[in-house]
Amino acid sequence: MSENATMTDHADVRTGIPELDHILQGGLTPNRLYLVEGTPGSGKTTLALQYLIEGRRCGEKGLYVTLSETRDELIAAARSHGWSLDGIEVFELVAPEEELEPENQYTMFQPPEMELTITTKAVLSEVERLRPNRIVFDSLSEMRLLAQSPLRFRRQVLALKQYFTGKKCTVLLLDDKTSEAQDLQLQSIAHGVISLEQLAPEYGTERRRLRIIKMRGRQYQGGYHDFVISRGRTDVFPRLVASDHNRGFARGQLKSGIKAVDDLLCGGIELGTSMLLLGPAGVGKSTLGIQYARNAALQGDRAVVFTFDESLETMLQRMSGLGTPLEELIESGLLRVLPIDPAELSPGEFADIIRRAVEPPDGSPGAKVVLIDSLNGYLNAMPEERFLSSQLHELLTYLGHQGVVTFLIVAQHGVLGSGMHAAVDTSYLADSVILFRYFEAEGELRQALSVLKKRSGAHERTIREFQLGSTGIRVGEPLRHLQGVLSGIPMIQACEGSSSSTNAQAQT
Repeated sequence: MSENATMTDHADVRTGIPELDHILQGGLTPNRLYLVEGTPGSGKTTLALQYLIEGRRCGEKGLYVTLSETRDELIAAARSHGWSLDGIEVFELVAPEEELEPENQYTMFQPPEMELTITTKAVLSEVERLRPNRIVFDSLSEMRLLAQSPLRFRRQVLALKQYFTGKKCTVLLLDDKTSEAQDLQLQSIAHGVISLEQLAPEYGTERRRLRIIKMRGRQYQGGYHDFVISRGRTDVFPRLVASDHNRGFARGQLKSGIKAVDDLLCGGIELGTSMLLLGPAGVGKSTLGIQYARNAALQGDRAVVFTFDESLETMLQRMSGLGTPLEELIESGLLRVLPIDPAELSPGEFADIIRRAVEPPDGSPGAKVVLIDSLNGYLNAMPEERFLSSQLHELLTYLGHQGVVTFLIVAQHGVLGSGMHAAVDTSYLADSVILFRYFEAEGELRQALSVLKKRSGAHERTIREFQLGSTGIRVGEPLRHLQGVLSGIPMIQACEGSSSSTNAQAQT
């Protein structure tokens, strides 16, 4: 055998879905039999069609054997994606009329001699005629029903596996999991198993995900990976693993452009860290976060804002009213504002959008500032996602490895006092936390902010008044004359050791 032929025999078989090939670390091992299982509607047929179309693109012969759908239905499904099956053989397997008689339906094998039935012989005859490189067998449910017993069905699949061994073709067996229990015997026979799932949350669009259950002789990326089927394509979003994207970056600080705010943080926020902006609704969290993104853009770095709760038009109007317009920076491409509808988005897809913003596929400079506004909208829209905190931790670790400064906006319930609480505790995830509070003084409702923690260095521990006006953000001097600001109703600090105090509201 020539060297080129040897290399071809061992080249990975591409699935036609680049991200799935990435999860498989190259593709499928050639000349093996694989099981693709999933409930109806999970995407098995779409994946199988892309697999055969990719083979046609590579100059390989493809055969689709269908027991569950007619040829016309299959062609119509491909046409709905804008695909043509020209050059791909479709073998519609219809049982002979005599096999429909009750006395002839006991098995697809003759038990004494283990011979293939007329139905199976028809498939193998078509394989011998075409000599395909890729085969899809859809589906095993019909074979299971005809076999009538697990033993005969297992023998049936083993016979197919033995037949295809040495035929130099890679086979996908589709199974719709209509049997009462998970067929572990079938999984044990296959060289690899890809499981597809379709989830139906109580609100929002359906979610799909896949998992590689086994793949003999090769490494793969484990866990669940979200995917979306749209017209003409399947987009798989590999589970984000932060350690796979660890790279060095130049150290430095991100400044807000407001001296008093930077003084609170002893100069600024270190690159590669995350900051949580925590406080009640309307207190100014988003405005301060956008100020950081805007100042980064003014310095020539790219920034991206993911907004779950506010439209782009409302944001632009609000920031213009504060004397900090964003239009020119958005037009220049240095600042991007992306409204997100979490009801139509899976966590994996959202993480992929962020990754592409930070590491654009075209090689252009990525974002150095990421603002998520807010986590409440993201978390509340997906109450059935149980591991969002773990995914968020992995996302923040990834962004830290890229040298990105990440801002997380979290709105707390309540307005004043110690009754403030957040729907989810994310303070332990962030490297720095800025706390916002309303407080009552001189008959007015005012705002204050303070830095609760900063892992990467020192920070000021004072509480300062925070104001929003037509000239932007203003941060005052430390409120040293008041005590109990965070409670919402501060008291005037007693003078010269006196134990008397007066409500700050009484000041004139």
